[in-house]
Amino acid sequence: MELFSAENLVALLTLLMLEIVLGIDNVIFIAILSGKLPQNQQARARTTGISLAVITRILLLLSITWIMRLTEPFIALGGHGISGRDLILLVGGLFLIGKSTFEIHEKLESSEHSRIATVAASFASVIVQIILVDIVFSLDSVITAVGISGNLWVMVPAVVIAAGVMLFFAGFISGFVERHPTMKILALAFLILIGFLLVLEGWLHEAVSELHLKNYAYFAMAFSFAVELVNLRLRKSHEPVTLKNRPISR
Repeated sequence: MELFSAENLVALLTLLMLEIVLGIDNVIFIAILSGKLPQNQQARARTTGISLAVITRILLLLSITWIMRLTEPFIALGGHGISGRDLILLVGGLFLIGKSTFEIHEKLESSEHSRIATVAASFASVIVQIILVDIVFSLDSVITAVGISGNLWVMVPAVVIAAGVMLFFAGFISGFVERHPTMKILALAFLILIGFLLVLEGWLHEAVSELHLKNYAYFAMAFSFAVELVNLRLRKSHEPVTLKNRPISR
C-alpha cells in the first residue's frame, strides 16, 4: 500500500478531524484542572497533560493487538457483556461525572476555608488526574481510529498533528474559560454530559452506536456554546461574577 495514496490521505484527514474534535473534551478538562494551579505552573501543566495524552495514544496504537482484545466481553452484568474497554469507560465516565460535579460545587458553594485548601492543589495531583482522564479519552479515540484505518503510518501522524493543534489553542481556551465564569460552568456541564455518555457506552455500547447519541450530545453542546457566545456579546459591558477558587499567583 502506498503511503501517500488517495485512500491514506483521506483516512489521515478524517482521523485528524476526529482527533481534534475528541481532543476538545480533553483540552477543556486539562484547562479547568490547570486553572487550579498558580499562574506560573498552568502553562507547564497544560503542555505536560497534552504531551501525556499524545504518548498514551501512540503507545495504545502500538499495542493494537492488546487493544482489540479489550473489546471482547469477559463478564456479564444485567444481561450485558462487559469487556475491558467497557469497564474503563464506565469507571472513567463515573470519575468524570463526579469530578465535574465536585468542581461546580467548589466554584459556587465552597466556603472560604475549603477554597484556600483547594487553591493549594499540587502540580503532581493535577497531572495524576489528567493522566486518568487521558487514558479514558485515548482508549476511546484509538479504538475509533483503528476502525477507520488500521495503518499506523496514518494513525500516528494524525494523533501528533492533532496534539500540535490542541497545544497551540490550549492557552487560548484556558484563558477564555477563566475570563468567563459562565463558560467554565458550561464546560463542566459538558464534561458531565460526556461522562454520562461514556457510562452509557460502557454499559450499552451497541444502543449508543445505533441511536447516534454522541451526535445529539455534541450538537447540544455546540448549540449551548453558540448561545453563550451571543450572551457574552450582548452583555459585554457587564462585569462577570467572580467564581470561588481563583488561582493565586506566586
